Amino acid sequence: MNRILIIDDDDELCELIAEFLAVENFETQAVHDGETGLQTALEGENDLVILDVMLPKKNGFDVLRELRETSKIPVLMLTARGEDMERIAGLETGADDYLAKPFNPRELVARLRAILRRVETQTEIAQTEEDKLKVDDVEVQISARSVLKNGEDLTLTSVEFDLLAELLRHAGKVVKKEDLSETVLERKLSPFDRSLDMHISNLRKKLGVRDDQSERIKNIRSVGYIYTLPNEK
Repeated sequence: MNRILIIDDDDELCELIAEFLAVENFETQAVHDGETGLQTALEGENDLVILDVMLPKKNGFDVLRELRETSKIPVLMLTARGEDMERIAGLETGADDYLAKPFNPRELVARLRAILRRVETQTEIAQTEEDKLKVDDVEVQISARSVLKNGEDLTLTSVEFDLLAELLRHAGKVVKKEDLSETVLERKLSPFDRSLDMHISNLRKKLGVRDDQSERIKNIRSVGYIYTLPNEK
């Protein structure tokens, strides 16, 4: 049974989420301020965090920023409907996904299961030759969910990791946005959903350019993305 930490100052909403998730076979714990939420998340006893943006003592962005300094626990942020900047800021800070309030509980469960399935499926992959993906100085080990660049650990969120792995599997070839959305985010690409683009943008920043200043990940306008091969023009 997966344990979900809910960090939200709305007691009634927390109770409703907890009741619904209990029916879906999730175990939940709720805290109602940012400082307590951060401490609880860092204890490592939960599998995923549902994090509201507006919180007393420490807002959701600060909680996520500090959490990402040491933890890779998946985070689903709750944002205000219509607040695009909140969603963008959340993804840039390291959230795995977001959901706007008010939301359909079934959509919440679908998002939670998709995030957890990505982590659990990749973790269970056996050690094989395909377990390691390497393009020039970037090496990914799927089962350990680890990334090395120039031999040094690179910290990625679960979504960033899965996007990088998928792009490396098809290095030198264009991967359509629609395919990335369905494979990694497990949902069809929406014209107004910028989460995929934001995750790619964050990934590009963390990877940086090659020594020759060439881009590792290129955007093929209106089509998708390509992880370029060394010396590829």
